[in-house]
Amino acid sequence: MSMPGLYVSPEQLMQDRADYARKGIARGRSLVTLEYLGGIALVAENASATLRKVSEIYDRIAFGGVGRYIEFDQLRIAGVRHAELKGYQYSRSDVEARSLANQYAQMLGQFFTHELKPLEVEIVVVEVGIGGEPNQIYRIQYDGTVMDEEAYCCIGGDAEAVRERVAAGYSPGLDAIEAIRLACAALAGPEREIAAPDLEVAVLESIVPDPTHRRRCFRRLDDAEVQAALSRDAALDDAAKRPQRRPTQHALAEEES
Repeated sequence: MSMPGLYVSPEQLMQDRADYARKGIARGRSLVTLEYLGGIALVAENASATLRKVSEIYDRIAFGGVGRYIEFDQLRIAGVRHAELKGYQYSRSDVEARSLANQYAQMLGQFFTHELKPLEVEIVVVEVGIGGEPNQIYRIQYDGTVMDEEAYCCIGGDAEAVRERVAAGYSPGLDAIEAIRLACAALAGPEREIAAPDLEVAVLESIVPDPTHRRRCFRRLDDAEVQAALSRDAALDDAAKRPQRRPTQHALAEEES
C-alpha cells in the first residue's frame, strides 16, 4: 500500500532551508572586513594554521568565508578558476569583484532553490581600488542575496553584535594597525581577548610596496606581525591611561624663563 505524499508549501520549504543554513553559519566564528587609509583589512577569528577563511582570488580581489569550511572553500576554488579564465581570455583589468559576486550569487541561489540541502556559508568578496578608484565590498548570503557594503562588513554567527562594535569605533581615517585593532576588539567583545595566533589577518593594499609584484595587492600577516600590531596599540593605550607626573617647581621655573 502506497503512503500518501506530504504536502509542504513553498513558503514553509524556503523557511526551513533558510533556518537550516542560518544555524550552520551561526556555529562559525565571525569575520570582519573594513576599509582603512590605503587598503582593506580582512580579520577573522581562526585558530587553525592551515584552514584559511581569507584568501586571494586575483590581483586586487580577496575572498572571505564563514560556515562550513569544505563548502566555502569549494566556492573559493571556483572563484579563482573563473577569475583566471576571464583574465586569460580577455584582460586582467576585466576581472572585477562585482561580476565575481554575481557569479557566487547565482551559485548560492541555485543551491538554495533546487538542491535538497542549501550551502551553510556566507561569503564576502572585496576589491581594492587603485589610482583613486573606490573600494568594493560585497556580502553574499546563503540564498544568493548580494549586498553592496560601504566601509565595513561583518559576517558569521555573531555578525550583528560585531557590526555594532565596529560601527561604534570606525572612522574613515584609520590606518592599517588601527583597523586591525578595531576588528580584533569587535570580534572579541567586552568580555574576552583574542590572542594573535587565534586571528587570521590579511590586507589588500592599494599601494604595493614591492615593485616586482605590482599586480598583486594581497598580503597575509603572520602571527608576529599581528602580535606587533596589537602590542603597539596596547602600549599606546597604557601610555594614555598612565597618570601624568606633575611638573616640579624647577621645571616650572625653566618653562617661565
